[in-house]
Amino acid sequence: MNASILMPDEPLVDRAEVPPVDGTPVSLSAQAPAVDLRADRLSPDGHPSDGRPTDGRPLYRQLAEQYRRAIDNGVLRPGDRMPSMRAFMQRHGVSLATATESYRTLERDALIDARPRAGYFVRARQTATLPAATEPDLAAAPGAAQFVGIHSAISAIVSKFQRYPDALNLGGATASPDLYPTDALQKAALRALRRRPTLLTAAGPDQGDPELRAIIARRALDVGIQIGADDVIMTHGGIEAVNLALRAVTQPGDTVAVESPCFFGLLQALESLGLRALEIPASPTTGLAIEALAFALQTHPDIKAVVVVPNLQNPLGSVMPDAHKARLVELCARAGIPLIEDDPYRELADTAQPPRSLKAWDADGTVIHCTSFNKTLAPGMRVGWINGGRWHPRIGMLKFAQSRHNEQLSQVVLAEFLETNAYERHLRRLRDRLRIQRERMAAAIAASFPDGTRFTPPGGGMFFWIELPRDVSSSRFFDAALDEGIRVMPGTVFSNAGRFDHFIRLSCPSTDLDQADEAVRRLGRLAARMVAHA
Repeated sequence: MNASILMPDEPLVDRAEVPPVDGTPVSLSAQAPAVDLRADRLSPDGHPSDGRPTDGRPLYRQLAEQYRRAIDNGVLRPGDRMPSMRAFMQRHGVSLATATESYRTLERDALIDARPRAGYFVRARQTATLPAATEPDLAAAPGAAQFVGIHSAISAIVSKFQRYPDALNLGGATASPDLYPTDALQKAALRALRRRPTLLTAAGPDQGDPELRAIIARRALDVGIQIGADDVIMTHGGIEAVNLALRAVTQPGDTVAVESPCFFGLLQALESLGLRALEIPASPTTGLAIEALAFALQTHPDIKAVVVVPNLQNPLGSVMPDAHKARLVELCARAGIPLIEDDPYRELADTAQPPRSLKAWDADGTVIHCTSFNKTLAPGMRVGWINGGRWHPRIGMLKFAQSRHNEQLSQVVLAEFLETNAYERHLRRLRDRLRIQRERMAAAIAASFPDGTRFTPPGGGMFFWIELPRDVSSSRFFDAALDEGIRVMPGTVFSNAGRFDHFIRLSCPSTDLDQADEAVRRLGRLAARMVAHA
């Protein structure tokens, strides 16, 4: 064996054998301040020292312990980049085997994570936690269905946002643009225009690009959805799909059961169609309460449809368990009520396999499946699709009457992207980046917000549904946060029944982790001041 190769259990090399280091601090993250991690300067407690580890343990364990202490002491923070293998070997004067074993030890202890083609990054430590969000009272009878009146509240928020154009947006629903494959999509668009120069001038098929619809149908099989290309209609994002579904199965004045809290965009759609909303409580962990919906169906025979976001619900971030999904589909099928599934976040879940859609349990066309690529691939493309179940022909007619065909260029670009492994690689990177951002923001929330704050960290996506202390009004908090240069979404817009006044929705779209940390700390201080002056 080459004598210059150190195995993990070999003793420390002599200082004379250590390659010289120029003394320049190394930045571990584009967002983090420079941190000096030279082996002859970092002691086991994470502070500068002139000594190297000298206990009797294998060298790789001693080095792993140094980094563990640096993480515990906050020298290295969640999201910080670890040194590359080459840099680690040079700084500590060790072999590749020792460096590899050091990182394996840290990875096994859930202190760092590997990101494909990017290196190793510090994971969030779950040391500071807050109580879980309050579960809904399932014994309470549902209130009366109400005509929705949310437009004025949303308009007021948008107007205030416009007065603060430079505010940091922690209230949005899409990730930062640099988390999406901008260059790859641009190149695909140029190739598409060279191959088909009339894409921008020729009218496309009414249902959408045939190649894209065929690819979508094949991909749907992977998650248990049995449809063909003719069962897919392309739409202008997910919101048009939901609007088409509602128009297909309701008339003005009808009642629609929705989750509570509920995405305000759905409430706006109901209002624009002259529909009543019946709010059904939803759990921050399991989503829509099936028992509460079953009771509502008995006491409100005028319910004409149910709308639900089963995977990473907006704003809760909850994922409905498979057993609940099966029961929900069965309940609606027995009642003969269409179940409209809005499913744009499913592929952002932190699971080995994405959670299944409700449509996978649909045996008779009860489920109208609506989704889009807005959150997962390209918000600017606004490409969505719908399968209308047994209402599919009517939805196709309504689509033609409402907006005709979608523009084709985005569809052709998307078809090329989905046909290769590029989309799956992008999704892995996106989920990983969002997880790092969520973990770091969750730690900052837990460390910064006052006693009485509660929230349940989601298992994917980018939302935090935060329950503030009872004395804090989300409307006043929203206004005060804007004065601080930070956008949040007040809980009042996620209900048509005046609920959730002490809740806010935060999101983690920013890739500047230090900036987001500081914003969360300021929000925490703001909440503490509001509690103190209540």
